[in-house]
Amino acid sequence: MPGSLSIVATPIGNLEDITLRAIRVLREATLIACEDTRHTRKLLDHLGISARTVSYHEHNETARAAELVEAVMRGERVALVSDAGTPLLSDPGFRAVRAALEAGLPADIIPGPSALLTALTGSGMGGGEFYFGGFLPAKRTQRTKTLQSVCLLDATLVFYEAPHRILETLEDIAAQLPGRPVCAARELTKIHEE
Repeated sequence: MPGSLSIVATPIGNLEDITLRAIRVLREATLIACEDTRHTRKLLDHLGISARTVSYHEHNETARAAELVEAVMRGERVALVSDAGTPLLSDPGFRAVRAALEAGLPADIIPGPSALLTALTGSGMGGGEFYFGGFLPAKRTQRTKTLQSVCLLDATLVFYEAPHRILETLEDIAAQLPGRPVCAARELTKIHEE
């Protein structure tokens, strides 16, 4: 009898921001696939969960997705988590979900924290439509092209950016999207949230 594949949202900062359902699913899991096992272990230790973990990240996700589906077919309860927030939103995971669905296995989604929605809600700009562009390209020329391609959208634009590129990216946004209000959010749900 097949096991299960659950996509579990985890806290984006404050460890208390996890649902009761997510805790139950993680406790019942026989295998937890995570971006960084050391990072996830901190959360699991906090929750008193000792389940086996395996890495699942952008460099191994194609091969690992097949392994996870095989584990589910053997009857294991597999939980897939990202380092923070909801997996598959600019994080690995879609290949495992696709492989499970192609094998006729459902993927249970355990909703919860999301940096995207937390930032959008706190910005005061998300009252209607929004466009989520994930991470902007690291190279300036590609980033400029991406910003130009969305400049006419009548929606709030949401992007993720690495801290070391934020000033350069803000300069590009000002050049390509003049006059648009901007909100930068970091350390969401943590003590030094801004």
